[in-house]
Amino acid sequence: MRISTTSCLCPFLVCLCFIQRCYGASHHVPAKVPTKNQTKLANGETEVHHRPKRGWIWNQFFVLEEHMGPDAQYVGKLHSNSDKGDGSVRYILSGEGAGTIFIIDEVTGDIHATKSLDRERKTHYVLHAQALDRNTEEALEPKSEFIIKVQDINDNAPKFPDGPFVATVPEMSEVGTSVLQVTATDADDPTYGNSARIVYSILQGQPYFSVDPKTGIIRTALANMDREAREHYTVVIQAKDMAGQVGGLSGSTTINITLTDVNDNPPKFPQKNYQLYVPESAQEGKPVGKIKANDEDLGINADIKYSIINSEGANMFSISTDRDTREGIISLKKALNYERKKTYTLHIEGVNTHMDPRFSYLGAFKDTATLKITVGDVDEAPVFSMDYYIMDVYENAPSGTEVGAVTARDPDSRNSPVRYILDSKEEGERYFRIDESSGVVRTTQPLDREDMPWHNITVMASEVDNPSLLSHVPVTVQILDVNDNPPEIATDEEVIVCESSRPGQVIQTVTAVDKDDFANGQRFSFALPSQLPVNPNFTLKDNEDSTASIIARRRRFNHLTQELYELPIVVWDGGEPSLSGTSTLTLRVCPCQRHGRIRLCQGEAFLSSAGLSTGALIAILLCIVILLAIVVLFITLRRSKKEPLIISEEDIRENVVTYDDEGGGEEDTEAFDIIALRNPAAAEELKFRRDVRPETRQHRGPAPSRRSPSNGSTALHAVKIIMVGGITKGVHDSPSRD
Repeated sequence: MRISTTSCLCPFLVCLCFIQRCYGASHHVPAKVPTKNQTKLANGETEVHHRPKRGWIWNQFFVLEEHMGPDAQYVGKLHSNSDKGDGSVRYILSGEGAGTIFIIDEVTGDIHATKSLDRERKTHYVLHAQALDRNTEEALEPKSEFIIKVQDINDNAPKFPDGPFVATVPEMSEVGTSVLQVTATDADDPTYGNSARIVYSILQGQPYFSVDPKTGIIRTALANMDREAREHYTVVIQAKDMAGQVGGLSGSTTINITLTDVNDNPPKFPQKNYQLYVPESAQEGKPVGKIKANDEDLGINADIKYSIINSEGANMFSISTDRDTREGIISLKKALNYERKKTYTLHIEGVNTHMDPRFSYLGAFKDTATLKITVGDVDEAPVFSMDYYIMDVYENAPSGTEVGAVTARDPDSRNSPVRYILDSKEEGERYFRIDESSGVVRTTQPLDREDMPWHNITVMASEVDNPSLLSHVPVTVQILDVNDNPPEIATDEEVIVCESSRPGQVIQTVTAVDKDDFANGQRFSFALPSQLPVNPNFTLKDNEDSTASIIARRRRFNHLTQELYELPIVVWDGGEPSLSGTSTLTLRVCPCQRHGRIRLCQGEAFLSSAGLSTGALIAILLCIVILLAIVVLFITLRRSKKEPLIISEEDIRENVVTYDDEGGGEEDTEAFDIIALRNPAAAEELKFRRDVRPETRQHRGPAPSRRSPSNGSTALHAVKIIMVGGITKGVHDSPSRD
């Protein structure tokens, strides 16, 4: 089978068609040559291996896409060597699109495409061809496969799948700075012709930007593009296939380019001179005004730091930057006084905090301005001559004594008169008063330094014309001391005198105390009262160092003879005038034991070493007594429970009454009446009351003796009367020898 085509649309197809036509014209029946299914014998004959002969002649078919003609498009021709042209061969086509897209003439083998094809949807079709004997329907050729390729034409324009685009580039960038790369795609066949060969060009955005025709990279084309002059640019890029030739298809996209900010503009004050009015009553640390320098940059490139560069303004005012508004906030550092200074001049500088060294050639990124502040006069509260006052007065001074004076004046130019009062919320008001006009402070009662040595009061001053404006000042009053308290002995404890003390021995050294205050230290003198007779037991020695020693005058003190002694002592202070006081000390005589330097009585030493006080010892003894009482009461109750008060005849418990009488043995009939033992009725009369203790009889004299029949010795029998169930029995103890 051979293939022939009648239309060739390219040089390659023309050559192919020419070869096919020449081959078909001169070789309709190809010469038979030995094939792989035949074997040449020695006699020159060939042996057929009964394998069907393939007589197809194949070439690849091509069909143009997007055919728009009225007739079906001719694709090619199938021809078998077995076809003699007599119509005995029938051609059959199967596979992709057979019968729907592609049809075949069963007699001639011509193939036509009945529909317009799109290479971008399907590039080729695989079909199968077969030649049959029309009469017998037997296959003249085995089924063979061939391909019909869809020939591309330039029917797809380039597209930008990701557009439109957004890009940024810093302002003032150099020429050729890369901005963005765009890429277009073409659905046509890139391997056939120039249908998919794309060239980029810029339609809008010149002269600011350019595009590389091959890569699609967009670059800056103009130097020193200033964001402050123009920030946004719209660039349109075109992509054209067919290498940009005439007739090529094209597509375009838009790129929105924004210039980002750099610090290329210094701050600048809108004007060079400003004025500000500030009343003198403005509070320290509070804002009093604002100033702002403009910066055309954005973000951190527009951050400004303000400062006051002259000392006159920096001493009285401070300036800080508001991060949100980028304003300079002017605050007051010290209180203003219209009467002292009425105007201030401030030189304010604004400097960018983030510098870009690329633009240092533009100069310093800062600016200055002058601010003149005018201080306004307001009605102020009176001002005291001092921030605080310290006064003093002697204690016991009479009421109305002058302590001191405060002074305040009206700072305004009117110089209004001032009125003084004491703060009624303080306790010191009841001790002092102040003259409303002169400010003199006086006492209202005598004061006692020992009760309160210092007093704190607050004096308020206001203008007579405007009482609502008040000023305050603290006043501290010190109460000076006078000698109005006699001295006394410093200790209230007993003085221990050891029994072993010797004459001249120092018993104890005493000191004195005085509530008064002495600037150069306290001085005390000691002596025994002169109006009393001489003390025979103790004497006192003044050590002339504000101490005195108690000295024993005799020996052998005895606490059993006399345990306590009283010793009055007179003490003088060194004040003017000198005051004296008498204190009586109690001296206790004890047998002493030495514990280091401290001497304690033995009883006290025992308690001290045991760690028990007298109260604790008494409590312990009381607890012991209570416990003993409880034990005795418990035993008594147990005994009373064992012996009932009434004994009935049915009571079978034994009641034993013991008599300590001694008898003379069995023959002794005088000690007891034996009849009572043998007569139960008589025994019943002898029952004793259980609540009455029976009397006990004892025989002091010698008991009658009787010799025992067995050994002839004298036997003493202790007779016991045992009462069992109301029956009295006599029981004799065992005999005992004298």
